[in-house]
Amino acid sequence: MQRYSLRTLSPRGRWIAAAVALALVLAAAAVIGLAGRSGDGGTQGGAGPQRSGTQPAQSDAPKSFSRPEGASQFRPSYHLTPAKEWMNDPQRPFLLDGVWHYYYLYNADHPEGNGTEWFHVTSTDLVHWKDEGVAIEKFKNGLGDIETGSAVVDQDNTAGFGKGAVVAVVTQQDKGVQRQSLFYSTDKGYTFKAADGNPVMENPGAQHWRDPKIIRDEARGQWVMALAEGEKIGLYTSQELKDWRYVSGFERKGLGILECPDLFQLDLDGDPAKRTWVLAASANGTAEGRTTGVAYWTGTFDGTRFTPSNDKHQWLDAGADFYAAVTWDDPRLPENERMASRHAIGWMNNWTYARQLPTTDWQGGADSIVRDIRLKTVQGRPTLVSTPTPALSALDGEAKTAGSQALTPGGAGELPAPAGGAYRLDVTLERAPGDDGTEALLKLGSGGADYATVGYNFEESTAWVSRAAVVPGAEALGPLFTERRSAQSPPRSGSVNLTVFVDYSSVEVFVNGGEQTLTSVVLPRSGQPAVSAASPGGKLTLKSFRYTPLATVLAAR
Repeated sequence: MQRYSLRTLSPRGRWIAAAVALALVLAAAAVIGLAGRSGDGGTQGGAGPQRSGTQPAQSDAPKSFSRPEGASQFRPSYHLTPAKEWMNDPQRPFLLDGVWHYYYLYNADHPEGNGTEWFHVTSTDLVHWKDEGVAIEKFKNGLGDIETGSAVVDQDNTAGFGKGAVVAVVTQQDKGVQRQSLFYSTDKGYTFKAADGNPVMENPGAQHWRDPKIIRDEARGQWVMALAEGEKIGLYTSQELKDWRYVSGFERKGLGILECPDLFQLDLDGDPAKRTWVLAASANGTAEGRTTGVAYWTGTFDGTRFTPSNDKHQWLDAGADFYAAVTWDDPRLPENERMASRHAIGWMNNWTYARQLPTTDWQGGADSIVRDIRLKTVQGRPTLVSTPTPALSALDGEAKTAGSQALTPGGAGELPAPAGGAYRLDVTLERAPGDDGTEALLKLGSGGADYATVGYNFEESTAWVSRAAVVPGAEALGPLFTERRSAQSPPRSGSVNLTVFVDYSSVEVFVNGGEQTLTSVVLPRSGQPAVSAASPGGKLTLKSFRYTPLATVLAAR
């Protein structure tokens, strides 16, 4: 067995000038008029459906439906992006004193300089975010930049940095060699110190050896790490986050180089008697007609080995742009609720064209909206089902609806026109008795050109999204950008429900209550947004249609 040991630790680090940042945040909040509003998880504000357990208070702060001043053409309105430069992999959030602490990989030196570090944002509701600056800086300890890893709250002081210290184990890469280093925070995740004696895990000679994901295995009194090792996920255990022992490997061919693993439990269909382990990893689905995404397996974990119940993997999202996802639970909830669902967020981009997106004031795409995932039996198989986290309802403006009507090759009747590029559509499609159509098309346009189409084929029970390269620079993204992405989800009693989140440069589609999702970066022309619907092969029924504008979320910088 391989064993990795951290030598004697001593503090080394830095402090960020928080007073100046706080003053700027308060000033920005006053101008913006947006307070931290919370859905299922904050200590301030609240709106929309709630789970029981710790509940936030209601906020009366007004909503804003205008874009940030000076926003570029593709800047999202309610998705998280950096103020400038590059972002990529999410790092799993944790909760302390009612505040979610979340980090993403950030490169302030893009495009001339290389290397990422951990940029820190906080939230009380997982919708509104406050920039806190860089928490773990790159190129400070001679081991390279700061790449993906995970942070845990060490409630029992197993690592010896103090009860409640935040301990992060991250990949550092120097001269092509990937190692795992330990950083710790005694100020609740705002600043971190590098442990003396890093790396905590020295590379055994592997080319791909990265992205440690650590969980607490309370049942066995141990920490467990999942590590991406090429086509294998290595599993390690530790008592104190410093001395790691290799215990097993989970290997899968045909999915390329695995990255960003995750390991967690959920109750199947909400039944504690059916508690199930899930192992996930970001993977390449080219061999099966997909692109990159998040693959997962369900099964059992005995403290050392994960055993899948089915060798065939599933995909968390069928779109082109949902990668490096992380999931986490809310520790304030009672166990039955905590095991019934958990949050998830992914990087909304694709490495095929990530560096060629024609954005100007920032690069690297955006994060998806936070989703709530459950494990549900779908067509006889345990399946992760995703729904928008209820806190997003705090962004809802006044909805406009259209009644039931025929959907023909000539289109539907008059539909509510979007007032801006940030909105949600809730659509029910039906093949009613007497309907002879096969496929319904929901076309999203801007500036007089359709940039994306959301479709559903009743014969094939398939939802799909296609994109058009309608802006200068989009042609450089290659054929992957315009390929159709599809997912099977049979109608329910002849009807299909689509929830579509649109935010200037992204479209996230939730099919039949989230049994399938498709996430896509889009590049619309500037100008008046539009939505239309049609059934080119015959008549179908647009049973219901609702348009809801969504408020701009202006992050406090």
